[in-house]
Amino acid sequence: MSLVIRIAHAGDVATILGFIRGLAAYEKLSHEVVADEAQLAKTLFGPRPAAEVLLAEASGAPVGFALFFTSYSTFLGKPGLYLEDLFVDPAQRSRGTGAALMAALAKLAVDRDYGRFEWSVLDWNEPALKFYRSLGAAPMTEWTVQRLTGDPLRALAARAT
Repeated sequence: MSLVIRIAHAGDVATILGFIRGLAAYEKLSHEVVADEAQLAKTLFGPRPAAEVLLAEASGAPVGFALFFTSYSTFLGKPGLYLEDLFVDPAQRSRGTGAALMAALAKLAVDRDYGRFEWSVLDWNEPALKFYRSLGAAPMTEWTVQRLTGDPLRALAARAT
């Protein structure tokens, strides 16, 4: 198997959406996916891209993806790389694709002089946790993720003057 990792382009939107749906199904969150190809084309490849995507291809066929964006550490005074989604087609797992995507992301972070590379993982996802530990990742046990979406987000925004 010949594995290639490359930056995605606008022509890859359907593939990216397919991987997003595959990840959502794995995480039992398919009901939360409202993204469509037009929205992804606009937000990933429009005038102000909000994120970037790496695609993994085995023998020319897409087998995995990593969607990431820039974060910032005030303590380090440097940007960081935040991995939003990593997904490898179940038939391609345990063949080094996930590790190759993670290594490519780490290389981007180092090449861009970023101070860190971070991501979140569901606490029940033991295969992912084991995989990330094998790469040398350490959990941030003193931190919890906080999130505002939908009505609570709009309610807080309405308080701005």
